[in-house]
Amino acid sequence: MDLLRDGWQEVAHDTGRLLLAYLLALPVGWYREKEAHSVGLRTFPLTAVASCGYVLLASAPHMTPDAQSRIIQGLVAGIGFIGGGAILKAEGSVRGTSAAASIWNTGALGAAVALDRFYVAAMLALLNLFALRFFHPVKDRIDSDNGKNGTAVVPENDHK
Repeated sequence: MDLLRDGWQEVAHDTGRLLLAYLLALPVGWYREKEAHSVGLRTFPLTAVASCGYVLLASAPHMTPDAQSRIIQGLVAGIGFIGGGAILKAEGSVRGTSAAASIWNTGALGAAVALDRFYVAAMLALLNLFALRFFHPVKDRIDSDNGKNGTAVVPENDHK
């Protein structure tokens, strides 16, 4: 009986962590979707859930520290690969770097939840949303000041 009870406690623990990772990533995905970006409502929560799941698997009692390290290293590299797919380079400009960074951040969020570092996960979610929401107008302003083609406007030299 204790084994069955303990098994259900583990299921409840892991399910709670997966749902929390999903919920913490949802606002970032919602914001990106609302702003009509290609990466949004599905990508961010799924990245957080998958990261959380991999770290939960790596945290199983039979896993050695070396095995845990390899799983987490693979997770970090894999999320970097997904983020790299969001970066587009065309005609001298690069787009999608904030999406890539946000995907990587969301992966760390999921890992933090799996490791019961809830305040870290919450801060990652808040800072990600803050950077996307409040620095977007600042970036647009800087880009427009630098010219429409994305190259920096070089001020004229007053010391002729």
